[in-house]
Amino acid sequence: MNETLYDVIVIGGGPAGLAAALEASKEGAQKVLILERNNELGGILNQCIHNGFGLHYFKEELTGPEYAGRFIEQLADAGIEVMLGAMVLDVSADKTVHAMSRERGYLALRAKSVVLNMGCRERTRGAIAIPGDRPAGVFTAGAAQLYMNIEGYMVGKRVVILGSGDIGLIMARRMTLEGAKVLACVELMPYSNGLNRNIVQCLNDYDIPLYLSHTIVDIKGDKRVEQVVVAKVDEKRNPIPGTEITFDCDTVLLSVGLIPENELSRQAGIEIDRRTNGPVVYENMETSIPGIFASGNVVHVHDLVDFVTAESQRAGRAAARFARDGEPEGPCVAVENGQAVNYTVPQKIRTDNVDKFVEIFFRVNFVYTNMVIQISSGGEVLASFKREHMAPGEMEKVAFPKALFPKIRDGKITVSVVKEEDAK
Repeated sequence: MNETLYDVIVIGGGPAGLAAALEASKEGAQKVLILERNNELGGILNQCIHNGFGLHYFKEELTGPEYAGRFIEQLADAGIEVMLGAMVLDVSADKTVHAMSRERGYLALRAKSVVLNMGCRERTRGAIAIPGDRPAGVFTAGAAQLYMNIEGYMVGKRVVILGSGDIGLIMARRMTLEGAKVLACVELMPYSNGLNRNIVQCLNDYDIPLYLSHTIVDIKGDKRVEQVVVAKVDEKRNPIPGTEITFDCDTVLLSVGLIPENELSRQAGIEIDRRTNGPVVYENMETSIPGIFASGNVVHVHDLVDFVTAESQRAGRAAARFARDGEPEGPCVAVENGQAVNYTVPQKIRTDNVDKFVEIFFRVNFVYTNMVIQISSGGEVLASFKREHMAPGEMEKVAFPKALFPKIRDGKITVSVVKEEDAK
């Protein structure tokens, strides 16, 4: 039993964990520990060798390893303890973290506050139940990225990609540059789920066709994938007979969504939002258990690492303050999703804990143009924000000012998206 009492323990050494730990230290936390199960810090960024990171935070274009490196360099100066090869087994409500370390064996570590930064995992073939044979050559896009960028293995020569998530789009370009032929990117929805810049830079620039409202209906092959059959789907996403297209290929990459990694959260008894599959959080990223915070992809899937950093810094500051001052008090407001909005983060706001404004993040359920974001309470619109373009693949953010809090009725606000002509 390790009797050291830490101010803040951060679980996960990826972009979220690094930002949270550094910010906790800046806020005054004296003993900060990062637990990372891999042998090096950086998380998913280590295999993201493409550029496009840091445009918001550093105001320059960096690769994933470069972005992570900027934060890793600051750790030594901040005096933050790092334990690599440490697998967290359990987090209890009293903020005891049980972990297994390669070097130190079983550990029970006590903390005044904990920040959860476990990230997310990819949906697999089994999760979406693709029919057909079970040959080799079916990979998640992230697994293919790991093989190619870190291990140095070419995963295939003729490729079909299912799903238009950002990792899948980026791997379409990556494999093309390495000499593979990407035959198609197939998307079930009538719109892409990736950032528009990735559609342009990864598909359009390399003449890779994007089949919207299509899906894979069969995979054929003995030891290795030989053919993939793709069909168009109707409004209910059911395949339409007679629309089949057969591709001769040896590899299928799946980019069909990410799931926040919340086994530890559920074991701890933290309330989970069924919409995000992540913890329900307050404005300072605190979960339903006092002193346990969460940020980054473990809360909701982000499209830009810069936003992960900003969110995790907020969690780190709050964790340090909790370790020093305890739980903030005051009235609480619920944030609900209304028309055309899939979810909101945060789900709760303690009004006395907000300085000037609170940032509310959300995603829409379809592609929209010339719309108005409305924040309302008790039937009255409190704030409006115009948007020319909105899409499910791009996270939206609005700043709701504290000056409007006195107008909140019934202890809740609703975030909705309406057409300009219907806006109040």
